[in-house]
Amino acid sequence: MMYVELKSGHGDNGPAWIGRVAFSKSGRSIFYRNRELRRLKGRGISGNYFDVDTGEEFWVSGVKKRGTNRHSAGSGAVQIDDDVRAEYEALLHGKRRIARIA
Repeated sequence: MMYVELKSGHGDNGPAWIGRVAFSKSGRSIFYRNRELRRLKGRGISGNYFDVDTGEEFWVSGVKKRGTNRHSAGSGAVQIDDDVRAEYEALLHGKRRIARIA
């Protein structure tokens, strides 16, 4: 379960998801929603991964227990994929809930 946010053209306000990702054998790529995202290794403008087909930049990170996954300057709902919703709720159990779960 990871936090994935589209950065290209959106700054800190791009669409964002919490969902299940798969890692490549090498660990250099992840796969999410039919996209292959490859590490930028510090070459990105605001992301740490890029879509190999479109070149769009993404920020990918682990999910925070506090629910504060968005950048402090960002806004917008974070969509929770159905296949991780129960796992995500369990992670937040006993913690402050995200006000804007989509």
